[in-house]
Amino acid sequence: MPSSAPKVANNPRQEAMAVLAQAPGDRLSELWAAWPTQPSFHKVRGPETGLVMVRGRAGGGGNPFNLGEATVTRATVRLETGEVGHAYCLGRDGNKAVIAACFDALLQRDPEGIEAKVLAPLRVEQATADQQLQDETAATKVDFFTMVRGDD
Repeated sequence: MPSSAPKVANNPRQEAMAVLAQAPGDRLSELWAAWPTQPSFHKVRGPETGLVMVRGRAGGGGNPFNLGEATVTRATVRLETGEVGHAYCLGRDGNKAVIAACFDALLQRDPEGIEAKVLAPLRVEQATADQQLQDETAATKVDFFTMVRGDD
């Protein structure tokens, strides 16, 4: 599902985690299966599923209020080479959280490989899905106008 998450320009790891968190679980599984040298890893934490409180603001700048709760799954893994990866994902997909955590750990060891083989394709897919949603939304736009009658 496309999302309009804010872009994080100053923290590449945070931006990478946002891309992984927005990716569908089955797509992450495909990318993980295609990864040439899957390292062995140990689950340090999870996957664990819980709730987080979602807060909103009226008009985007008003006083904050509790909007409701969202289900979140988190996982932490340690690769055999020592890198530790973390992931938080909306929903209950524990496998997605574990795979995202593995890619986070690999990002610390092989940032160029993860960027080229995982993050870049996911960004393209997410941008395409966002554009498709914008096009579908624009197709439903109604322009209202007022006709002014003359004073004849």
